[in-house]
Amino acid sequence: MLKVDKIAVHYGGIPALHEVSFKVMKGELVAIVGANGAGKTTTLKTIVGTLKPVSGLIEFEGVDITRKNVAEVVNSGITYIPEGRRIFARMTVEENLLLGAFTLQKKEEIGKSLDYVYHLFPILKERKNQKGGTLSGGEQQMLAIGRGLMAKPKLLMLDEPSLGLMPKLVDKILDIVKKLQEEGHTILLVEQNVQEALELADRGYIIQTGRTIQEGTGEELLQSNIVKKAFLGI
Repeated sequence: MLKVDKIAVHYGGIPALHEVSFKVMKGELVAIVGANGAGKTTTLKTIVGTLKPVSGLIEFEGVDITRKNVAEVVNSGITYIPEGRRIFARMTVEENLLLGAFTLQKKEEIGKSLDYVYHLFPILKERKNQKGGTLSGGEQQMLAIGRGLMAKPKLLMLDEPSLGLMPKLVDKILDIVKKLQEEGHTILLVEQNVQEALELADRGYIIQTGRTIQEGTGEELLQSNIVKKAFLGI
């Protein structure tokens, strides 16, 4: 579904990504892990079009999207849920969700998406008339994910969904991510909780200083010396 081939990205002339390559097959949950500053978020921003690579290729469903703008990428079926949730605090839960459906044309489609999100997250239905800013951190993350799902994406990119959450909520959010895959969603996950992410993932990639340095199944990477030493303290 997604192919990223040797993309390089610069920030003001300073290299941020050198040669990042990976692929995501339909129905997979693929994790990208690495230390802070390794280039994980930069990679997602480049895929969705907010950053432009100086070289390399990005293909989605066989179509070159390397130079497409954000609107074109989103309309092609990719949704990016950034770190930090970034919901609209003064808008209601339902207003936040409806903003995510801007690519849908028919009221019937929007209604079905809304019903689906409320089915996944009953708490959001209970709180649909509350301001987004009054929700707990975990509920806000559910709202951010729900808003992303409103567009019926073919590929859902999640950037650090557990960031800033209490440990018990981290498990809950990652359980939701796995449930989304089980329901047929294709997911590209960037996550600071390396062990949890790789336990969920079908496959994973390690990014270090802007380069893809290792790939494998989630289980293979958990057993690799790089992951054990750098992230698990073994």
